Amino acid sequence: MTKAQLIQNIKTKKTMLCVGLDVDMDKIPQHLLQTEDPIFEFNKAIIDATHPYCVAYKPNTAFYECYGSKGFASLEKTVNYIKTTYPNQFVIIDAKRGDIGNTATMYAKAYLQNMPGDAITVAPYMGEDSVKPFMQLPNKWAVVLGLTSNTGAQDFQKLPLPKFNAQGKIEVELLCEVLMRKVATWGTTENTMFVVGATQGVLIKAIRQTIPNHFLLIPGVGAQGGNLQEVIQNGSIPNEYGLLINSSRSIIYASNGADYAQAAGIEAQKLQQEMSVYI
Repeated sequence: MTKAQLIQNIKTKKTMLCVGLDVDMDKIPQHLLQTEDPIFEFNKAIIDATHPYCVAYKPNTAFYECYGSKGFASLEKTVNYIKTTYPNQFVIIDAKRGDIGNTATMYAKAYLQNMPGDAITVAPYMGEDSVKPFMQLPNKWAVVLGLTSNTGAQDFQKLPLPKFNAQGKIEVELLCEVLMRKVATWGTTENTMFVVGATQGVLIKAIRQTIPNHFLLIPGVGAQGGNLQEVIQNGSIPNEYGLLINSSRSIIYASNGADYAQAAGIEAQKLQQEMSVYI
C-alpha cells in the first residue's frame, strides 16, 4: 500500500485507528475453543466488527508463534482474510525482526511476500544492512522501533547525548532521536515508519520535529494509558495526519462473552469518533 492510499483511507474513514490482534487463548471466549481454529475464528469476528472504524490491523507474531505450527497457520489465515476481504486495510506484521542482511532478506520475503503484509516492525540495533531489505520491496514498509512505551525504554532509548547546535553551543538529544534521524536517511517517507509509544507524551512533539514527514505507529492508547488527544496534538502532520494509533487489549478483550465481537466494534467506534474530530 502506498503512502497516498493510506492517507486517503484515513481521510475517507476519519480514523487513524490500528487494531492490534494479540490473541491470548486464555482470554478468548470459551465457546471458541471448541472450533477447529479458535484463534482465526476470534480474529475473523473481531475484524468483521471493527473494520469500519480502523484503517489498519497489527497481529503480533509472538501471540501466534507460541502455539507452534497451528498458531502460525492461524496468523497466515488472518492476514490473508484481511487482505482478501478488506483489501484497503493496512496490515502490519509486528515481528520486531532485526538481523544481518541475508537473514533480513528472508524475513522480508516471509512476511511481506509469502504472507501479504504491508509492513513489518523492525529493530534497528544491527544497523543499515539489517533494515534496508525491508525497504526494498514495492509498496512495503519497515516500521522501525524508535521510542517504545515499555519501562525498559529508559535503559537505552532515552540516553542523553551531547551535540553542538548552530551557534556552537552544546545541547542534549536522546539516543532514540539520533537513531530515528539516521534511519530516516536509509529509506523514504514512502517506505519507512517509526514506532513511538503513546505513553511518551510530550516527547512525541520533539520526535515529530526530528522526523517531520514520516508516519508514526503509536502503540499504548487504551490499556496502557496513552492519551489520545495528546498524541494527536503532538504527533500529527497537517493534511497527511501521519499517525497510526494502535489499540489492542481494550478493543479485542472488551468482552469475553458471546458478545465479544460486538463489544470490540463498540470500543473501536468510540476511538474512531474521538479521532474524527481531528480529521
